[in-house]
Amino acid sequence: MRTSSLARYALIGFLSIGALSFAQAPQSEQSPGCIPAMKNPERHERFMEQKERLLKRGPIELVFEGDSITDGWRNGDQRDIFEAAFGQYNPFNTGISGDRTEHLLWRIDHGELDGLHPKVVVMMIGTNNLGNRPPQTPKQTIEGITCVVKAIQKKLPDTKILLLGVFPRGMHADDPYRAKIKEVNAAISKLDDGTHVKYLDIGDKFLNAQGELTREIMPDALHPNYKGYQIWANAIKPTVDQMEKGQ
Repeated sequence: MRTSSLARYALIGFLSIGALSFAQAPQSEQSPGCIPAMKNPERHERFMEQKERLLKRGPIELVFEGDSITDGWRNGDQRDIFEAAFGQYNPFNTGISGDRTEHLLWRIDHGELDGLHPKVVVMMIGTNNLGNRPPQTPKQTIEGITCVVKAIQKKLPDTKILLLGVFPRGMHADDPYRAKIKEVNAAISKLDDGTHVKYLDIGDKFLNAQGELTREIMPDALHPNYKGYQIWANAIKPTVDQMEKGQ
């Protein structure tokens, strides 16, 4: 079953590239972060299977959408942090390392949220738009994040979205990524509509007094370690709990 599914995705991807090249060639202004792109169909298939297993336990009330930073909840001791903080909501984590907004859009288009009625989606995406080759501009990244928010709202119109600001990256406060992330976060904060989308920036909680990302929290100045994930859980759990209660 999985082999035939992956073959189907490969064919869809091939045809989609051709269709996009033909149909969208005149639309040069469209952000690359808004054009769904297949990257890891194997992980997508596993998520689809995991979703079915979780649904057998009960309703999935919380979904995490993101990249390697979200994916990292599965690794090491932070799995225990995740379960302690959010396990009561039968959470579904769909983070994939290296994903950009266009990859998340593809996965949403191909059913990862279908059949779900979560009360809350926690979403953080965008650092790979800025950092992975070919890098996208802050403007393109903002457009990509906006497209993901709209895609989730279309699939899950009754679900509230907790949109997290992109976490800081780069050890020092003057790292070039810091200014780009600041620009992105300032723009996406305006997606907070007071009803269905809530924006929360917890980036400062990872920094020391000098604005530095220390190795004790993010050893590579990008991905949190156990301490970093505990900071993350502590920072968003009260908000998640409130949103799950409809507040």
